[in-house]
Amino acid sequence: MIELNDLSVSHRLGYETRTVVHDVSLTVAAGSCFGLVGPSGCGKSSLLWALAGLNPHWQGKMTLAGHQARPGSAFTGQLRQDVQMVFQDPYASLHPRHRLRRTLAEPLKLLKKKDINPRIDAGFRHAGLDPALADRYPHQLSGGQRQRVAIVRALLLEPKILLLDEPTSALDMSVQAEILNLLNRLKQEDKLTMVLVSHDPQVIDHMCDRAVHMDRGYIVS
Repeated sequence: MIELNDLSVSHRLGYETRTVVHDVSLTVAAGSCFGLVGPSGCGKSSLLWALAGLNPHWQGKMTLAGHQARPGSAFTGQLRQDVQMVFQDPYASLHPRHRLRRTLAEPLKLLKKKDINPRIDAGFRHAGLDPALADRYPHQLSGGQRQRVAIVRALLLEPKILLLDEPTSALDMSVQAEILNLLNRLKQEDKLTMVLVSHDPQVIDHMCDRAVHMDRGYIVS
């Protein structure tokens, strides 16, 4: 489902370019959860953002869900739908001044999907949420509920690959377990392939079939 060959990722800082991920080669099997673990600043989130199409400044070869991505180009078409991301902070994907239903409906409207409200209600139920919460604002929900909504937002486009950037690190321990168990269930039911970034080895052990350690932009084990 994911194949990377000699992938390097850079950040643009004014007129300068700094390489933050170096020569990564790996494969992720369909239906599995793959972990990226390491200390802050090791490059794991930078790699994930490149996989999400959020940073086009990379070199090498990247194949996602059968699509050949191109360096320097934004993800478009089916590739854009097939790869979705859940962020550490759900406010990154939930507009604070819009009701949740409006935020979740926008990408579905762009894709000219039908039955948008029933899709959103079904998505909420699938993630263990009352569909009535869709008519609230993000600040009216708890942190765990907001993260569930962020997961719903990603899954409404029916992706094949779900990228998870520290999805539970901002939550209480009890809520962390609920979200991790939810993700495990969704992986099975929706036949998702996941890549999980975490600095917590226990989270990686609980979720992942395979994992690699990163340090200073390199895979070290």
